[in-house]
This record gives sequence, structure tokens and C-alpha cells, in this order.
Amino acid sequence: MVKSKPGISPFKDNKNIKFKLIKSCFCEEDATKKSLAKFIEKADKLSMGSECQKFERRFSKKQERKYSVFVNSGSSANLLLLQSLLSSGVLKRGDKIGFSAVTWSTNVMPLIQLGFKLIPIDCNLLTLNISPIELEKKISSLKGLFLTNVLGFSDNIDRIKKLCYKHGTILLEDNCESLGSKVGGRLLGNFGMASTFSFFVGHHLSTIEGGMVCTDDKELYEKLIISRAHGWDRNLSSKQQIKLRSGEKIDEFYAKYCFYDLAYNFRPTEINGFLGCKQLEYWDFIVRSRENNFNYFKKIVDSNDNLIHFQLQHMDIISNFAIPVICKNKETFETYKEKFEKNGVEIRPIIAGNITRQPFYKKYVGACKDCPNADRIHENGFYFCNNPELTSKERNFLGSLLES
Repeated sequence: MVKSKPGISPFKDNKNIKFKLIKSCFCEEDATKKSLAKFIEKADKLSMGSECQKFERRFSKKQERKYSVFVNSGSSANLLLLQSLLSSGVLKRGDKIGFSAVTWSTNVMPLIQLGFKLIPIDCNLLTLNISPIELEKKISSLKGLFLTNVLGFSDNIDRIKKLCYKHGTILLEDNCESLGSKVGGRLLGNFGMASTFSFFVGHHLSTIEGGMVCTDDKELYEKLIISRAHGWDRNLSSKQQIKLRSGEKIDEFYAKYCFYDLAYNFRPTEINGFLGCKQLEYWDFIVRSRENNFNYFKKIVDSNDNLIHFQLQHMDIISNFAIPVICKNKETFETYKEKFEKNGVEIRPIIAGNITRQPFYKKYVGACKDCPNADRIHENGFYFCNNPELTSKERNFLGSLLES
């Protein structure tokens, strides 16, 4: 329970915050807003159309995957992906799906909503992510693994991929926090059958709200397209439309309102698509700036024996939107938490902490006491801003707060 003084909301914007998690709505914000205003003035329609398709094609190329499906949020991307795998028969209700114990709520909620059996997997304290060692303890019974690439980090994801292949486990990646991170020359988000991304305003690449599902599997791609909007075929290729309509004996008139599978309305708008195309121009700058900031802060953390030193030498690029800090005990955590807050730095828990301790999880799944490292992160961790616009002066000041 959050405690506050009577009559004062603990969630009201704090005017004393000098270092916000979100420094701006967009990279190159003024230029982006001016371009957006001109686009809206000239646009014939603003519902999903050519700008969204353009963003999908360009994102696929940059992410190095064959297909991308743009949706209205990263949370929708997670639900859409799991629904599409269910619709295609790749997964079935009741299948055991492993997931990262340190993750976000709407990674786990779709697993509950769609009737899977949930298997939480603890993380490695030195990488914040599932390790092959932890995975091997549970993988023999798993039909799927929904892996969260936490805050730009990964463990030995190549070994995880090989374990999943060996056991016939479908590997999926939530890459909402790790756009641009690389391991072994490969971008995170490209190790599994499919991956999800978020373009929320506080994440790497902002379309205000938005998300993406990426895959190299054509059949899954077509299911994603159908389930994104109502279950109809109008966003499929003409060849696939003819195949579906002839199979169901649907004529041209009734095809306008024919629905082939379970679906939602997760369509983005042309505004989101335009912003996505515009912000893609800054991908390299955004990733490079966040990487440089992280490397700067990591050197300071590594010189402080009060803090956990992350082991990430296997990674080529670490691109995150916030800097995690894990203290070695609760007393130290309270000291650093107070230091950051008193100096006007906005801090948050490490994602949702141990997700199995959240009220919704205990209500619908039950208590879990099998994730001690996630518990330590939950109790002794926080993160602060890693904005690409951080000045040297701001970075130096934040770094001073990390010193022992």
C-alpha cells in the first residue's frame, strides 16, 4: 500500500523532479511535431493505411526480420502474438508456458486470459534475465517460453535458443525494453519464432502508443494480420484472400464482413505510422546514445561494492531506456533510494519486480516461492533515466549519486 499525507495523491506529478524517466515525447521533438502537424493537415485519412504499412516494411528491414505487424501497443502485441499461435495450433490451451519472473504485467496476463498453464522461471541476478541453468530445470515440460529481454540485457540467449530447439519449445521474445541490443552480432528480438516491441512514449522509439510483432514465419504473419483487426481478410494479400474465400465458399459481397478466426481491434493509426517512420531515422543515434550512457554508469557501479556488478561481457551492444541499480541488501537500497529521490531523480521499481508477487498473479494463479533472485531484485532494486538527450552535466551528476 502506498502511504501518503491526507488529501495528497501519491501519484500526482512531482514538480521537484529534475531528472524524469521521460525527458521528451520524441527524438528531435520540435522537428518531429512540425512534420506531424503538416502530415495531419494534408492527410486524406488517419485510420490505418499506407503510413502504417511503410513503417512495418522499414521496421522489418532495420530489425532484420521478414515480417512486422504494427499494433496499438506493446501489450496488444503480446496478446495478439499468443492468440495467433493459439489460432494456428502451434500452442494449445493448457500448454505449459515458461516466462521471466521479472517482467511486465501484460506479458503474463495474456497467458492467464488464454488458458495456458504458467511456469515462472527465476532470473540470474548478474544479468536480470533467465539463464540456461535456470531454464534447464524446467524446460522438459514447457511447450513455450516467453522470454523478457530485461532492460537491454540478455543472458546466454544463444544457448537458450538451442535448449528450446532441443526440447521442441517455442521461443518467443518480449523485446520491448531492448531495441538495438545485440548478442553475437544478432539483434535481440531475432532469436525466437517471434518477438514483440513497444513504442510507448517512454521507450526507445516513440509513436506515443504503439507496438509491433516480428517474425520470419509466413503462416504466423497471416494469422497476426487476421487477428489484429476483427478476423477479416482485407489486409491480406489478394492471393491469400482468394484462398480463404474459396475454402469457405464466400462470395465477394459477403467477403466484406466475413470473419475467419478469433480476433481483436488492435489497429494503429496513420499518425502512429507516420511517427514510427520519422523516429526510425534516429534509431542509430538513440541506440548509440543509450549505449554510451549505460557504459558510463556501469563503470561507476562496478567500482561500488554496495551494488551488484552485472556480467554482460558477452553482449555486443546494450541499449536500454533506464539504468537498473541492484543493491546488495535492504539497508543499502533504502540509502540509495533516498539519495536519488532527495536529488529530484525519478526512480521506479525494476519493471514490476517479481511478477508472481503482484496482486493479480496471486488472485488468478496463486502464490509462488520459487524465485529468490527475482525477490532480491523486487526488494533491493530500482531504475533511473537513460535518455538519449542526457547532457554531460546531467550524466555526471547522476553518476555521482551512484558512488559509494
